[in-house]
Amino acid sequence: MHRLNKRLFFDQAVSAEIYGLIAKIDAIKGQWKMSEKLSPQMISRLKTSVLITSTGASTRIEGSKLSDAQVKKLYNNLRIKKFKTRDEQEVAGYLELLEKVFDSWKNLRFSESLSKNFHKEIMKYSEKDKRHRGEYKFGSNRVEAVDAAGKVIGTIFNPTPPHLVFKEMLELIEWIKKELKNDVNFSLITIANFIFEFLAIHPFQDGNGRTSRILTNFLLLKSGYSFVPYISHESLIENNKADYYLSLNKSQKTWKTKNEDITPWILFFLKTVFKQAELSMSLLTGENVEDFLSEKQLKVWQFALLNETFQRADVIKATKLNHRTIEESIKKLVKMNKLKKQGQGKATRYIVVL
Repeated sequence: MHRLNKRLFFDQAVSAEIYGLIAKIDAIKGQWKMSEKLSPQMISRLKTSVLITSTGASTRIEGSKLSDAQVKKLYNNLRIKKFKTRDEQEVAGYLELLEKVFDSWKNLRFSESLSKNFHKEIMKYSEKDKRHRGEYKFGSNRVEAVDAAGKVIGTIFNPTPPHLVFKEMLELIEWIKKELKNDVNFSLITIANFIFEFLAIHPFQDGNGRTSRILTNFLLLKSGYSFVPYISHESLIENNKADYYLSLNKSQKTWKTKNEDITPWILFFLKTVFKQAELSMSLLTGENVEDFLSEKQLKVWQFALLNETFQRADVIKATKLNHRTIEESIKKLVKMNKLKKQGQGKATRYIVVL
């Protein structure tokens, strides 16, 4: 049995949780028929919104400082191809590639060269990364712990050394291609397992996290999870960034040991996709709500869907919309019974009603 399959044996309680999540996700997958439920206008609007929120979230996870409002401005001016800062360069590359994946995933065949091409496209505008665009790492890129002064105080994780990357990546991609063809296997577990191994190998000098999230979108689409372009996977990770790194670090501690245990990562991945699936259902059942919202009001509603409970200040910080617009949007959503007001004064919170 392949090493990657051996670590997919879980105890009874974990198995029940894992397969329970998969059953719920796949039930929504079966109900999701955009062509019958959503208008072309709404599909276009949702895709654009997700491109912006996903790009902003994925690059901020890696340290970018650009807000969604700044990402949107950059998106509207992509044709100019002039990006002043490294943050803008990284955002532009991610934006263009994610849009390509959403539009052309059916025509793309998964291979080792495709994964390298994804990395090359992500780094397309990054001047600093010109040397290693689309190429495997040439030096160590271990994950290190630093103190407040920036001094390295220890190693958190040692990924695959450069001279073994080609071999391990080739084996990994051949493994997943074979597994996804096997109807007996659960594609969600296979994809989660693949993404974990990809991040553990850390094949590129930089940009591994961003590449892994592009691959996640692509593989989920290839496996029939067609709601992916309409609810941001990356935004859900950003909102749970601490749990993302905790589950990854816990699982990486056992990597390549006799008792590999990637349960924390598998559960985090599946819970994130389940949340994504749940939110996608609210789009289907709430189409009339979307049709009655302006572009700015829609932005407030999408923020609400991602966060479930929030205060007015949270929306202001995240969307950069003015106070009056947000107040009017919230009032409209409350009137439509899509938000429920809780508390008074500064303690007021709003809860999504699904």
